[in-house]
Amino acid sequence: MNPVKALQKHGQAVWLDFLARGFIAKGELKALIDTDGVRGVTSNPSIFEKAIGGSDEYDSAVSALLKERDRTVGDLYEALAVQDIQKAADVLRPVFDELKGADGFVSLEVSPYRARDTAGTIAEAQRLWRDVKRDNLMVKVPGTREGVPAIEKLISQGININITLLFSQTMYADVLEAYLNGLETFVAAGGDPKKIASVASFFVSRIDTAVDKQLDEKIAAANDKDQKAHLESLKGKVAIANAKLAYQHYKKVIASDRWKKLAAKGAQVQRLLWASTGTKNKAYSDVLYVEELVGRDTVNTVPPATLDAFRDHGKLRDSLEENVKDAEQVLADLAKAGISLDAITDKLVDEGVQLFAEAADKLLGAVAHKRAAMLGASVDGQALALGADLDKAAKALAEDWRADGKIRALWRRDASVWTGKDEAKWLGWLDAVEREQAALTTYKSFSDWVKREKFTDAVVLGMGGSSLGPEVLALTFGRQGGFPQLRILDSTDPAQVMRTEASVTLGKTLFIVSSKSGGTTEPNALMDYFFARVGEATGGEAGNYFVAVTDPGSSLEKVAKNRGFAHIFHGEPTIGGRYSVLSPFGLVPAAAAGIDLTKFLDLSAAMVRACGADVPPAENPGVQLGLALGAAAKAGQDKVTLSASEQIEDFGAWAEQLIAESTGKNGKALIPLEGETLGKPELYGRDRIFIDLRLKGDDDSDREAALAALEKAGHPVIRIAVTSPDHIGQEFFRFEIATAVVGAVMGINPFDQPDVESAKVNTRELIEAFDKSGQLPDESPAATDGSIAIFTDKKNAEVLRKAGADGSLASWLKAHLGRIQPNDYAALLAYVDHDDDNVDAAQTIRMAIRNQKHVATCVGFGPRFLHSTGQAYKGGPNTGVFLQITADDAKDLPVPDQKASFGIIKAAQARGDFDVLTSRDRRALRLHIKGDVAKGLADIHAAVNTALK
Repeated sequence: MNPVKALQKHGQAVWLDFLARGFIAKGELKALIDTDGVRGVTSNPSIFEKAIGGSDEYDSAVSALLKERDRTVGDLYEALAVQDIQKAADVLRPVFDELKGADGFVSLEVSPYRARDTAGTIAEAQRLWRDVKRDNLMVKVPGTREGVPAIEKLISQGININITLLFSQTMYADVLEAYLNGLETFVAAGGDPKKIASVASFFVSRIDTAVDKQLDEKIAAANDKDQKAHLESLKGKVAIANAKLAYQHYKKVIASDRWKKLAAKGAQVQRLLWASTGTKNKAYSDVLYVEELVGRDTVNTVPPATLDAFRDHGKLRDSLEENVKDAEQVLADLAKAGISLDAITDKLVDEGVQLFAEAADKLLGAVAHKRAAMLGASVDGQALALGADLDKAAKALAEDWRADGKIRALWRRDASVWTGKDEAKWLGWLDAVEREQAALTTYKSFSDWVKREKFTDAVVLGMGGSSLGPEVLALTFGRQGGFPQLRILDSTDPAQVMRTEASVTLGKTLFIVSSKSGGTTEPNALMDYFFARVGEATGGEAGNYFVAVTDPGSSLEKVAKNRGFAHIFHGEPTIGGRYSVLSPFGLVPAAAAGIDLTKFLDLSAAMVRACGADVPPAENPGVQLGLALGAAAKAGQDKVTLSASEQIEDFGAWAEQLIAESTGKNGKALIPLEGETLGKPELYGRDRIFIDLRLKGDDDSDREAALAALEKAGHPVIRIAVTSPDHIGQEFFRFEIATAVVGAVMGINPFDQPDVESAKVNTRELIEAFDKSGQLPDESPAATDGSIAIFTDKKNAEVLRKAGADGSLASWLKAHLGRIQPNDYAALLAYVDHDDDNVDAAQTIRMAIRNQKHVATCVGFGPRFLHSTGQAYKGGPNTGVFLQITADDAKDLPVPDQKASFGIIKAAQARGDFDVLTSRDRRALRLHIKGDVAKGLADIHAAVNTALK
């Protein structure tokens, strides 16, 4: 008779430690049931990884599931696994029915990531039980300390449990006790115990592998021949001895009165299942762990190769109860040899959890890869050309993140990923897309209202994260038919305020006042100004033309209610400003502009899922980008040059704020460079990393040629393929995840901005001084050259005069720019009207410095940069050389109910900013233009050119 099938006569069932879709579909499982009497199947992440990742047999199923709807990688795997488990359970159902529920089971494991999480294990096991919907399912729960209470709870709820990763007799006794406790609870609640089955999976061969290694070390160290022989005799014996004694405990328990009471009510014994029975040591018989563990009320779960071997040459006998005294002696001798079996089994549990987690990582990585391939351009692509050294460093970080489960910890909002401080309370952006999808009806209602009101324009009054995200949306999507033109005003420059007012019709314009705290200077001043102007234009009905976006309970909310704003939208308090674009701060302006938010959020959600907690670093685009940038930061390549296709190029300004404000602190920073035209490789030092976002259909061959040349020259280049403008939400989320990861790698909190407040404090002090005296505190220039007054602090002035600065602007600039060292960056900080002419002039000055000095350059227009790159300039490393440009205002504007005008506020902001820079020992120079700004900028450009010669 077939030895495998004959095991049934000895009271032992054989289960197969293997599962695959084709194996079931082709009838191979059914054949083993018929031929060998196989009575069950077990699965684990390693088995599924080989099945799913090692073939294309799941491709059609993955495609079908994704056509139904996109889903997370974890959900996608689980859907595949549930299908396989259901099919296998159906094949085994006749066995289950024939044996009246005593066998015919298929096991599905809870995530190994839950091995140390009791509540999580219970919740996941309950969900799997519901989803599979098969009475002959066993949910596998690891036999860890945290797993024991989960086992008891689940049994008490009538769920079949397979306890896995058991190595020690002590832990086996605990899980058997948990089974009894659970049964008793279930029975007490009126449950029928005949419907509950459980096995305790006792691992075998791994014990011998670990013990034999230590025995070999003892043998090598022993000098006595007899001692060596005695130690040698213990090899290959410990695992079987351990299993035999565990079985003796089982027999003792089922002989107890306690068990007999349960048995009388129909309870099934919890069978011992011998796991890990494939022989790992080639010196041992390939059927050793089958032949030596035959006994009643047991299961042996075997891999296909062991099954084939036992069928071919297995020998049968009731071996499990043979030589029990000898088994006790083996373990006693092991202890005398100084080897702790308890220590070994404890370690094996930890290693088992880790191995299963690694298998789960590979499995989910394989599923993520298939998902990405099936979705294609639905998810924006990403290609990293980092160079050998940086690529190696990034991959090492990725392996650390995978092994430590840091992506899951990030999504759990575990502050220890960063500095262990208040990071957890700033992670509401992780699920913002899902939350806002649930609010789509609200946005649709608002959008319809805007359209009915026939507004011609919608102006966002905000700063930083409240303005930069909407600006990207406005410029990327353009004007939508039947909806107002979306405009952004984030400056206190009087000329900019007046130009915005002149471009719209008051009484036909919607103003969106956007401020998380409600206390930010700029939007409040802008709100007061335009509320008064609209009131004048409409006869006092200004509130109908205003909406507010702010956090609950803010001062802005109170003002909006008092002034009768048409709508008030609440932000999510757990989202910081620069991470808020996928929250109401970005979506309210988008809705007002008529952007299709259903489509926008659906596409954004695809990237959220691609960057999810269940996607390992190698397949996780946001984490992958973050680790590449983190590795670059650690290697000194801390200047991030951003370029993009014309339609989406404003994304760089948003990313600049996100990266700079998040990473620039504690003397560390990634310095993002937006708007710096790509040049030849020789213009750059080795402190750069380049990121390019290319919109599908972009035929800018010059930019691609420049990137290719940079890559060829050894500069790291990251290319992101953006499928369409509608996909820009995917890039928002990719960069948010990446920035959070960078912060973790750099060892900083990427959600605070300690140095932004310092400039605000200085500004408030200057404005208070103005309120008291009617003028800003006097200041004396270090020198004056024509219409340009030159200012700096005493320390900088002394250094520059020693370097040759005299009465001419060119001499001061020559001395100042001469302080630029390799790997520094030069920042031009312009507190002038942010119009096209001034932007071009500033960019011209910037590029002249870049091309001559071969260093990174930035341009920031104040005061808006104060809420973005200003944090990095003050809190980051002292590698910046700053040139601030201020100017007299041709015409000023009053702010209602304030003494300080817009011009005074801007001047106070500029001086406050400069004072903080110099107080941080920054190399800073301020040039103040008197009179014509265009002429002043031209004079500065000419002086820069002279200084650089």
